[in-house]
Order: sequence, then C-alpha cells, then structure tokens
Amino acid sequence: MITVLIADHHPITRKGITSLLRNAEEFDIIGKVSNGNQMYDALNDRVPDILIMELDLPQINGIMALRTIKKEYAGIKVIIFSSHPEEMYALSAIKAGASAYLSKTVETKILRRAIDRVARGGIYLNEELSEQLANGSTKESNMVLKYKKLSSREIEVLNLLSAGKRNKDIATTLSINEKTVSTYKTRLLKKLKVDNLADLIHQSRLLHLS
Repeated sequence: MITVLIADHHPITRKGITSLLRNAEEFDIIGKVSNGNQMYDALNDRVPDILIMELDLPQINGIMALRTIKKEYAGIKVIIFSSHPEEMYALSAIKAGASAYLSKTVETKILRRAIDRVARGGIYLNEELSEQLANGSTKESNMVLKYKKLSSREIEVLNLLSAGKRNKDIATTLSINEKTVSTYKTRLLKKLKVDNLADLIHQSRLLHLS
C-alpha cells in the first residue's frame, strides 16, 4: 500500500485528490492538511510514501520547504500540484527534489498518471514543458531530460549510489545480485553521458534527486 499525504489550503483540491484516489486499492490517504505547520506535524507523526503539496501552502516557503522535506524525511516523494504554471517553477521544484510538478489546470487523468509514475519511482513533467526543456540549452534542463529517460529501477540504483551505498548494499536492498547492480551502473553512465561514478553522483545531487 502506497501512503499519501495531501497538503493544500484549498478544500476542493483536497477533496478532489481524495476522490481521485478513493477507489485505487494501491493508495492509502493517511492525512489531509491545509498549512505548513499541520504538514510538518503530520510528517513527524508518519512519513508517507508520497506528499502532494501546493507550492503556496500557508506558513512555508514552498521551494525551501521542499528542500527541507527531502533532506529530513528519507524516502519521501513529493508531487507539487500548484496554481502556478509549470514554466514558472517546475524546473526549480525538480531541482529542489520534487518528483513531479503539475499545474492545477491539468486534466484529472494527467494528475493520476503523474501519481502513478511517481509511485513507481519515476519523475513526471508534462509534454509541453518537456518540449520546452528539449529546446533549451541549460545544463539543468538537459539533466532533467536525461533523468526522465531512466527506468524506475535505474532511478532506485542511482538514488542508492548517491546515498553512498556500495554495490553489495544496493544488491541487498533491491534483492538483486551484484552483477546486476554493475549492469545498471553501466547503463546509468551511458544514459546520463558521464564517464565515472563521481560525475554520476554529482549530477544526481545537483538536482537533489536522491
């Protein structure tokens, strides 16, 4: 069961997300909060697998709070579901550790698709923003696009490598053998276009994706 915490000061948004996931057997909504203090109280009580958060949540600075959450609550995945359009804050949110950024203007099916993607360990940006990033030339944009091409298992391996885990530890954590871990490392080096493990970890940490 994948646990979900909803943090949004708009009651209709909290109700809408709850309704969207109500009949999904794999999700369990463990809390709904309307401000930053309530959110931190909920996180300290129980860390969910996924936090769906409004960037403009009262009592916090969204991007700074996102960095704090990713640092202090191990393993949590954050979906930013915001009233701000993607082109304004999406890249900053992804760099700060979010696994997805969606504007509240998206269709319900897009939100559900993003939740499913993040639940599997992936990262989600809409197609329009992905195209904008593809046409950009910034280092950060290229890094995000490369990361989007990774499989869920590759992301898991990358996160564990970034956390300083050895091949043996990764193999134990993911219930695979060390040779398979080495294979994933080779794929990651190729897909992220780096020459060594240090550069691989550096890219991951630049985006705060671990």
